[in-house]
Amino acid sequence: MSNTTDKVKAAYTKVKGEVKEKAGYYTDNAETEAEGKKDKIKAKVQENVNEAKDVRDDFKKKINKD
Repeated sequence: MSNTTDKVKAAYTKVKGEVKEKAGYYTDNAETEAEGKKDKIKAKVQENVNEAKDVRDDFKKKINKD
């Protein structure tokens, strides 16, 4: 799986979370609002993992260059 695919998945999860959170808030549905917050946290974790993968890949390229 490419890193671009991972980044798109994280962005999708973030948007999905924001929509759920707002929908839950405006419909006074605490469960949906909480699911949205959970999705946003999941997206943040995905983003951090992707960033770590980028750093790892850059490091590998640098090591192999020398």
